[in-house]
Parts: sequence; C-alpha cells; structure tokens
Amino acid sequence: MNTLKTWILMGALTILLVLMGSLFGGRTGAFIFLLISVAMNLIGYFYSDKMAIAMTHSRELPEHEAPELHEMIRRLSARAGIPMPRVYLTPSPQPNAFATGRDPHHSAVAVTEGILQILDRDELEGVIAHELAHIKNRDVLISTIAAMLAGAITWIADMIQWSFMFAGFGNRDEDNEGIGGAVAGIFMAILGPIAAMIIQLAISRSREFKADATGARIAGSPHGLANALLRLEQASHHIPAYGVSPAASHLFIVNPFKGLSIARLFSTHPPIEERVRRLRQLQF
Repeated sequence: MNTLKTWILMGALTILLVLMGSLFGGRTGAFIFLLISVAMNLIGYFYSDKMAIAMTHSRELPEHEAPELHEMIRRLSARAGIPMPRVYLTPSPQPNAFATGRDPHHSAVAVTEGILQILDRDELEGVIAHELAHIKNRDVLISTIAAMLAGAITWIADMIQWSFMFAGFGNRDEDNEGIGGAVAGIFMAILGPIAAMIIQLAISRSREFKADATGARIAGSPHGLANALLRLEQASHHIPAYGVSPAASHLFIVNPFKGLSIARLFSTHPPIEERVRRLRQLQF
C-alpha cells in the first residue's frame, strides 16, 4: 500500500509541475516543463548516489578502517538478499546514517562518525538493517526524484512571481479572462511550492514506516532499531549536524535538524514515538 501511495504522490508532483508550466507559458510551457520533469527524473535516476554523497561530504570507508562494520553490513546484506553496498563515513559528530543509490546494484550506506561511538552492536545492526531496507525497496531513488521535482516547482513559482513583479498586469486590466489567469498564476506561485513540500513530506514519511518494518525483519528483531531510534532522536536535539546540507535531511534515518523548532514543522520524518510504537508491535 505504501508503494502504491508513493507512486501516486510522485505522479501528483509531476502533474503539479506541468500545471505550473501551463500557467507560466500555456501549452508550450506545459510541454517544456513536462520535458524538464522527465529530464530531472533521469538525472535523479543515474546520479542520486553521487548527489547524496556530495551533499553530506562523505568519504568511502575502506574495510581495513572498520572491519566489524563491513562484516555487519555484509552479513545483513546477505540476509536481505541484496549485494553488499559501498560503505561511506560522514564527518559529522551527530549519530545518524543514510542509504543512497538507484537500485541494489548501485547503492551505498553511510554512517556518521557519531553513530559509531554512541550505539551498541544490536542498535547499530537495527540502523544498518533499516538502511538496507531502503535500498531493497528502492526508496532513495524515489525520495531523490521527489526532492528534485519539488525544487523545480519552487523554481518555477519564483519565475512566475518575478514575471508578475516586472510585467504587472499590463493591458489586461479590462480583460476579465486575463485578470483571472493572472490571479490563478499568483495563487499557483504561492500555493505550488507549499503543495510540493507537502507531497514530498508524505512520500518520505510513508517510506520510513515501511523501511522500519522491513529493517526489523532483516535484523531479526525490532528492538535494536527501536532503541536506536530513541537514542538518535535524543542526540539530534543536542549534537549539531556539522557539514550536512539541509537538502539531504530526508535521507537520514533521523532528521538531523530535529533540534531546530522550524525544522520540526516541516519534518521529512514521522514522529519517532510512532515509529517506535509500530516497531514494538511487530511479532516475528
């Protein structure tokens, strides 16, 4: 059900992008921005992993630097039925982790320096299993494309606002149809980015619940992940996420900017309490 809802929401983002293009340039605008949507989907498909690694300043972590972590990821990957992903280290003191890649054969798991210091083995296994679940379910690709489409919608909205600011209503003051179109354009310029943000958040939140359940099954128990989520949530309020771009916040297992009051209003993650409650209800 979550997968179907995700694709419906992705379709809604694409339709919203085309509608804004139509308001900006009629049929030609709609066609142009449909092409933009397709192009951005292709870019997101082939380069989502590279973009995520760059936004978090992560570096590839050789096996000799963290043999136990590599062994854990290799074992859990085999249990999940996917190839072992590349392993990266994110230079942030905040304990966190994320996965990236368009499919299981082109994937990576990144852990922060902080998470290796704060979690015990069972908790870290739960977190790694959660990230492998994202790879298995192809969640990262969907989230990256959604973020790119939402960004494009915001960019178009800015263009519409600037066009009205400099062009005004011109000679359309007595043209009811022209005025109606202008008003519709203004409303779309304002409401479009808000709608895009809401859709993006819904996509990200629905994927987290599914990854929690799948990750618990990969780990063999929901308790390690549940305990880890509580510890990571607490740490996010006190330890800053240095070097992490806010644009990459939706990738992490816990929102790295949770400690910011404004960030809570637009969180890409469902409440930790709800995630833990659902995990503790699982029975294998």
